[in-house]
Amino acid sequence: MSMDRKLFLKITGCALAGAFTGEQLLQVVDAQAEAASPAPGALKAKRWGMLIDTRKCRRADDCDKCIQACHEIHNVPSVPDKTREVKWIWKESYEHAFSVESEYANEAFEQRLLPVFCNHCDEPPCVRVCPTGATWKRESDGIVMMDWHRCIGCRYCMAACPYGSRSFNWSDPRKYLERTNAGFPTRTKGVVEKCTFCSERLAIGEPPACVEACPEKAMIFGDLADPKSEIRRLIREERTDRRKTELGTNPEVFYIL
Repeated sequence: MSMDRKLFLKITGCALAGAFTGEQLLQVVDAQAEAASPAPGALKAKRWGMLIDTRKCRRADDCDKCIQACHEIHNVPSVPDKTREVKWIWKESYEHAFSVESEYANEAFEQRLLPVFCNHCDEPPCVRVCPTGATWKRESDGIVMMDWHRCIGCRYCMAACPYGSRSFNWSDPRKYLERTNAGFPTRTKGVVEKCTFCSERLAIGEPPACVEACPEKAMIFGDLADPKSEIRRLIREERTDRRKTELGTNPEVFYIL
């Protein structure tokens, strides 16, 4: 991100005068970052969302190519201790992923495993509780982002997230990586991490890694604000569900069950 001279002088002067709090300074800098012109060829949307067609996903129940692709590209460590594991995408049972309406509904889906990850909510509770601005929702496209340099490891965001979509690095994650992707930063001990809808790939015109890796094409990524997009067409034509909508978070990951 480049910052023009006027903005730099404004921030510096206001900071010295005590006119801005730390959080207000972060908001000004973030606004400048979002105002910057996207790179030529970048994928853009007014509101990114994901739809998972579990009918296609069930064709290969033992497939985890979306998880592998995501974790390899983003240097997600494979921690043996499941109580301290780090995950961006994982498979969850229907019973735990969704609010079960009745024992009969659960009976129909009890054997079903679903890929789950950050829901990039329209009303993200994680953002409201973060004291440093380390997590925020991009105004340009709705992605809930993370800045690991700002994270102080308080884990308020983990407590606030009703989906369990955030992981904490209890130890140095690098020691659990057999190889690393030099194109994506590794994290450090004491910070939280999660899915960011592959914002770094969108910036160079590539779809999320999970979408690209899915052999069944069960993951549809697109602009929810565009009535003509494929994701909007499927939401119109199919019966879709979202996780825990009763909580008012307005998750933007949809499932065809």
